[in-house]
Amino acid sequence: MRFKAVFAALAATILALAGCSVEKSDQGGDKPTIRIGYQTFPSGDLIVKHNRWLEDALPDYQIKWTKFDSGADVNTAFVAGELDFGALGSSPVARGLSAPLNIPYQVAFILDVAGDNEALVARDGTGIDSIPQLRGKRVATPFASTAHYSLLAALNLNNLSPNDVQLIDLQPQAILAAWERGDIDAAYTWLPTLDEIRKTGKDLITSRQLAAAGKPTLDLGVVSAKFAEQHPEVVDIWRQQQARALNVIHNDPTAAATAIAAEIGLTPEQVGEQLKQTVFLTPEQIASPEWLGTDGDPGNIAVNLQNASQFLADQKQIPAAAPVDSLRAAIYTKGLPGVLGQ
Repeated sequence: MRFKAVFAALAATILALAGCSVEKSDQGGDKPTIRIGYQTFPSGDLIVKHNRWLEDALPDYQIKWTKFDSGADVNTAFVAGELDFGALGSSPVARGLSAPLNIPYQVAFILDVAGDNEALVARDGTGIDSIPQLRGKRVATPFASTAHYSLLAALNLNNLSPNDVQLIDLQPQAILAAWERGDIDAAYTWLPTLDEIRKTGKDLITSRQLAAAGKPTLDLGVVSAKFAEQHPEVVDIWRQQQARALNVIHNDPTAAATAIAAEIGLTPEQVGEQLKQTVFLTPEQIASPEWLGTDGDPGNIAVNLQNASQFLADQKQIPAAAPVDSLRAAIYTKGLPGVLGQ
């Protein structure tokens, strides 16, 4: 199959570039650069970026933030050796940790648990009121994303296969443009694009509902395994700032919304409503057996990722599911829970 050849080529690239870690900055003189891939879904990651907490906490480093449109793009950047940290969904992480990609990164933080902030929406005027009515219709989603995983799960729960609909691979902004032109009938995507298409569409199912049906998705923070081995003190500081951002979301939502709004071009009021649609764990919950786990004892997140990997394999999205032991090894638990202030 074609994807096998593509994955094999990407895997070869990983082996060639696995030695990459902190690079020297052209702008920061002799300061080494920490390369961070981020996305514009509302999260504590954007609070950290906007407030320049990492820049303040790591004055001996240059921090380079690069925007990506999807987890698939983040994976590609890791394959190319271009990132040290990245934010992406649990489905692309499961894909990245599975053969033949086997991207050498580790899950170091849980940014959020998907709720109503990701959803499958049918466009007004299509006559689509339920998922079974998607048969033969044009449905867009960013391939290899959590939304793609959730869409496949939603179809499966309604006795539809991917071949029963016309799946179209579009990034969020392209989804919005196609939606406005009437080129697609439905889409599974995330905020802030999701709120735009909801204005002229109807929710068929949300990721919160899929989680209740046993198909949860999350947004995760990952770190290059080699970087984590060489710079564990930097990973500690990065996680501390992410935990700090979660505390702001829980304790001062107005400040959180204001910081995020400045990063994604919405009003604080709009972001505030979006934050209410997402499940944000506390640092204490993250460093628990249900999620990341504790130092030397990875938590249930490994099982969650294995379930996602198995589902992707069943859907022929990857050749085979990753074994749970290899996924446990890909959970970065060093210093937990102490590093999160617990």
